[in-house]
Amino acid sequence: MKTPEYTTLQKRKLRDVIFGLEDDLQLARMAEIFQCFADPTRLKIINSLLISELCVYDLTVVLQMSQPAVSHHLKHLRQIRLVKTRRKGKSILYSLDDDHIRQLFDICIAHLDETDENDHSQYFPGRQS
Repeated sequence: MKTPEYTTLQKRKLRDVIFGLEDDLQLARMAEIFQCFADPTRLKIINSLLISELCVYDLTVVLQMSQPAVSHHLKHLRQIRLVKTRRKGKSILYSLDDDHIRQLFDICIAHLDETDENDHSQYFPGRQS
């Protein structure tokens, strides 16, 4: 295969792209966050915590899941600092770690709102719109 010849402008553009890339560790950490956003249960937890600070029991009611399952998801969300805790008496309350999580969620909703509201076939293959 023949190597393409690059003009000075193309070489400069490629150099700018290469030097502008985030480092691999940062990209791996970002991928972890996006993996959490790829899980519908974790998204529902995030959505719930956007509305109110909740304890594990409250989340089991909202999600209709067992306490161990909810706790497993919360542990993962805490590990990557999407969710934080605080103690109130005997209860542990969960909330979003900071406003960036709300922003990520809202940006995703805004992006979905830009698409045709009736065309969800790409998300639910086999369903008729």
